[in-house]
Amino acid sequence: MIKRHSDVVLEITAHDPDTIENDLNTAVEIAREHAVNERRHGILVTQHGFTRYTVAISRDVPYGETLERRELPASPQTETEPGC
Repeated sequence: MIKRHSDVVLEITAHDPDTIENDLNTAVEIAREHAVNERRHGILVTQHGFTRYTVAISRDVPYGETLERRELPASPQTETEPGC
């Protein structure tokens, strides 16, 4: 599923690899069309978890480039009881 937050941010949520790949490709194409019209920024694809991604036009990415990054949630710390 692709959820459009604005003209410059799209969120992808899917649970199977084929859907993730197809939705990411579609979202990148949507973002690319917008970026080409503005001719100022590139595209940033961010993985937020195993099933959630965002595709965004980013001023931190040079025009004509697409960068990928991961911002996976930190794994919970295992707490030990005192004296263990």
